[in-house]
Amino acid sequence: MKKFYITTPIYYINAEPSIGSACTTVAADVVARLHRQLGEEVFYLTGTDEHGEKVAETAQKAGLSPIDFCNQIAPKFEEAWKLLNISHDFFIRTTDPRHEKVVGEVLQKIYDASDVYKGKYDGWYCTGCEAFKTEKELVDLHCPLHPPEKTVQKSEENWFFRLSKYAPKLIELTEDDKTNYIFPESKRTEVLAKLKAGVNDISISREKVKWGIPVPWDTDHTIYVWIDALINYYSATQFLENKTDFWPASVHLLGKEILWFHTVIWQAMLLSANLPIPVKTYTHDFYTIDNQKMSKSLGNTIPPQEIVDLFGTDGARYLIARSFPNNGDADVGIIRFKEKYNADLANNLGNLVSRVAKLGEKLQTPNIKPQIDQKYLELIDQLKLDEAINLIFTKYIDKSNNRLNEVAPWKLEPTDPKRIEVLQECANNLRLAAFHLYPIMPQKCEEIENIFNEKIKPIEKGLFGRIG
Repeated sequence: MKKFYITTPIYYINAEPSIGSACTTVAADVVARLHRQLGEEVFYLTGTDEHGEKVAETAQKAGLSPIDFCNQIAPKFEEAWKLLNISHDFFIRTTDPRHEKVVGEVLQKIYDASDVYKGKYDGWYCTGCEAFKTEKELVDLHCPLHPPEKTVQKSEENWFFRLSKYAPKLIELTEDDKTNYIFPESKRTEVLAKLKAGVNDISISREKVKWGIPVPWDTDHTIYVWIDALINYYSATQFLENKTDFWPASVHLLGKEILWFHTVIWQAMLLSANLPIPVKTYTHDFYTIDNQKMSKSLGNTIPPQEIVDLFGTDGARYLIARSFPNNGDADVGIIRFKEKYNADLANNLGNLVSRVAKLGEKLQTPNIKPQIDQKYLELIDQLKLDEAINLIFTKYIDKSNNRLNEVAPWKLEPTDPKRIEVLQECANNLRLAAFHLYPIMPQKCEEIENIFNEKIKPIEKGLFGRIG
């Protein structure tokens, strides 16, 4: 059986789940469910990133130890993904001792390859990103992603990784279409330009941050949180008994703010440790909320609970998939979501199901064995979720609405062959639409399949209620 391994980033635990983390998690879930439909053995990994300076500081402010704080927040992510019907196979936490053990083993391999040396870091550090920054990455000496006060100067002794050693190999891999792992093309171009501009070695340890995994060969230092976090994708395949042959990952799905870590630093670490690199990384852009950057400080984030309360689980999944920022930022908001939900689900798909079920009650339906449309599969694998949904709506749902309006079966006698033919055709189209849209709306698509399977069954209420 073909294996397929997809990951989301592990979400930093100093903030609760939002539509930003939900968008990546839902998109990965859509891909995972589709590959299960194809009969593949799928491993879908998500989780939380729990070490580092910010976590320790946030825990202290809350009057908790770091691990007690993590134990309070991690379940909120698990609850959010349950709310959105996320079908992950494992939820990893970087405080899991099994993960910590693998991190130490990977770092030791990098050390044994003579790719680590001790040095002093003097420069800029963004406490918001919890990342060291070069002046090229800053705007007016401030991190563009966080308020100015978050960018500070640091001077500390660190262990460094020889990232510069692996830049030529990464350029070679990325320039070759056969070995390129960076998607979409715009992100590949961005990374290549940065690689060719010159790469510095990077710090992989912190001297004064105690909340972290000790460096195996120097326990006075802890492993830099980003290095620890990246290894989770590999570590889960080493300590989960039935997942040990899933590495390398088929797809790492990530947001653009972590592009460099996942497409350069992670690959270089794997090359140094003599481990296979992931087949593909896919980097999406950001949501904006009503034309404003989504920000905790602005208070304009949307928690998953709010979306599910308004639109139901499948409605929320549909709206997130429909607006997924696959190549360019996407503007969303509750008003936009209501308009899209009513137009696509209540007025279009839901109304079509109701009409066909009412007009065709008790009619036999064809015994079909649906196959995944190859164009649809290609679009989903390219994370072009909006285009994939459009394809199915055009091919099956819009086509059925047009046929109903053209034939007007409600004007024909129940035994009229033309009436029976068009209703059976529409029922068949709805089953095919449900089959394809199942990874996006699994519960509602199962309902549609049940309505039109073998014999058209009556429905007591609409599939999607209109939202005012």
